[in-house]
Amino acid sequence: MASKNGKDRLIAEAVDSAIEKCGDSREELIPILNYVNKKLGFLPSEALEEISNRLKSPRSQLFSVASFYHMLSTKPRGKHVIQFCESAPCHVVGGREVWQALKETLNLEDGETSPDGNWTLITTSCLGLCGVGPVIVVDDDAYGNVKPDQIKDIIARYSETEAS
Repeated sequence: MASKNGKDRLIAEAVDSAIEKCGDSREELIPILNYVNKKLGFLPSEALEEISNRLKSPRSQLFSVASFYHMLSTKPRGKHVIQFCESAPCHVVGGREVWQALKETLNLEDGETSPDGNWTLITTSCLGLCGVGPVIVVDDDAYGNVKPDQIKDIIARYSETEAS
């Protein structure tokens, strides 16, 4: 049996941990994918293959799920991911202006990652926080009632923690 290289070992450890935590049932596919995605930063094809083998599920099904949900990614993302809610409730209370401020501040479009690898900007249909729109989520931190002039300060909080 050939020894695994570093990348293969990381993938195997992430999948093992996910299945240990979530179980090996097909019903746990989304939690497993989410766990591995958070652990590795994205879902490389090798991870999808490993999960497919372990759950005895078609790889095409895993890819369909992984590419459908915005919280998951099949390509590397930045160290920090900003999700912007583009739902109607957020839109009518100033979401368009917040989106513009995000794009201008980060110099990114939807789905892009900054050249330095620090930021990825994505839109999502709903973050489930309609009562406090417009809403953005940075990593796992939700911000509601966001105004365009707050964007630079919010981003700075994450840049400061990197320097610490």
